[in-house]
Amino acid sequence: MTWPTTRLRYVADLNPSVRADLCEAPNTEVSFLPMEAIGEDGSLNLDRVRPVTEVRTGYSYFEDGDVVFAKVTPCFENGKGALMQGLEGGAGFGTSELTVLRPRGDTLARFLHYVVQSEQFRQSGAGAMTGAGGLKRVPDNVTRDFTTSWPKRAEQERIANFLDDKTARIDALIGEKERLLEILVALRHDAIDDSVLGRDVADGRQPLHGLEVHGGIPVGWTSSRMKFELEYVTSGSRGWAEHYSDDGALFVRIGNLTRDSVALDLSDSQRVTPPDTTEGMRARVYEGDLLISITAYLGSVAVAPAGLGEAYVSQHVSLARPNRVRADPKWLGYVVLSTVGRIFFDLQAYGGTKVQLSLDDIRELPVPLPDLTVQRERIEQLEAELCKLDELARHTREHIALLREYRASLISAAVTGQLDINHYTAS
Repeated sequence: MTWPTTRLRYVADLNPSVRADLCEAPNTEVSFLPMEAIGEDGSLNLDRVRPVTEVRTGYSYFEDGDVVFAKVTPCFENGKGALMQGLEGGAGFGTSELTVLRPRGDTLARFLHYVVQSEQFRQSGAGAMTGAGGLKRVPDNVTRDFTTSWPKRAEQERIANFLDDKTARIDALIGEKERLLEILVALRHDAIDDSVLGRDVADGRQPLHGLEVHGGIPVGWTSSRMKFELEYVTSGSRGWAEHYSDDGALFVRIGNLTRDSVALDLSDSQRVTPPDTTEGMRARVYEGDLLISITAYLGSVAVAPAGLGEAYVSQHVSLARPNRVRADPKWLGYVVLSTVGRIFFDLQAYGGTKVQLSLDDIRELPVPLPDLTVQRERIEQLEAELCKLDELARHTREHIALLREYRASLISAAVTGQLDINHYTAS
């Protein structure tokens, strides 16, 4: 199929002005959309409204029928954007990190929306971003000058109808798989709780001292505190940024800890050349140490594995060294990940807007404690089950990625005329 080409500047107006009646009635309530209210699948959360006077300055303006996309990384690459529909009073304001396109002439808004979702547009914009780090943006002139094939209105309508149908089916499949991922997360939590709280043990229950948990723990288990199972607890020192280096020892930060497992996540690691001082040695990590987040993502945890090499913790990470007399380090790690850890740390958190844990909070964590042999048997069984759940989650994420890739390719082929849809009929 051969269509004429055009620049977007000739088929749409960029960032149009606020409607005159809204300027004259500043108390009128309109929709308000922060970035999180706009989905990567074109969905909108229209729960928020604001009077015009509060949002007239410093925000993007749009109306029903406008096409918007996030121009800042990584939201642009992730496909955040939407066709505006159902806005309060037909208008709204949102994050300043939006580019707004208003269809002109015979331009069909739904077709324009698919054009800015296409791989061609996304690749062009990503390659032309300006700025530094996480503040890179697609310049407006790149959007205005983007050149693409442009069919007549009737063909735009056919393509938009085709893509509405096909993408809705793909999005439904993606939604099902994302719900499966949520179920798998819940199953992980249940598996950890079942193991740590001994829910499979039928011979009587007793309370876990220090925290009320449903069903308690089995009779015969010890109700302990973390402090009785540790040699000591500390945290990293301040000012380690000046010791950052391209090589050297591993520097464990909050981002290396998760709420999913007791394994370190080293996908984004930092190295340091530590100071040769007692203070530096205090924060050194050894095999079996518990590493627990005490700011931000409270209770994220890892157990230092064998073969880690020289490593140190940041000031935002607690280093708790098990004495190994009655508790396996991994058992303590799973206690932190369990309902016990989540509820206890939520209750202990302090600091207002900057939620934190103290080292005493770590020490006072209640610990259900069966015999050491039982702990290790349970850890082995639990990790075998978690491994199966992780494998299923990995396959599910791969399927989601393939569906998204297919969705993007389908849109690109349709809006550029590479896909003949003249004989398509919706089923």
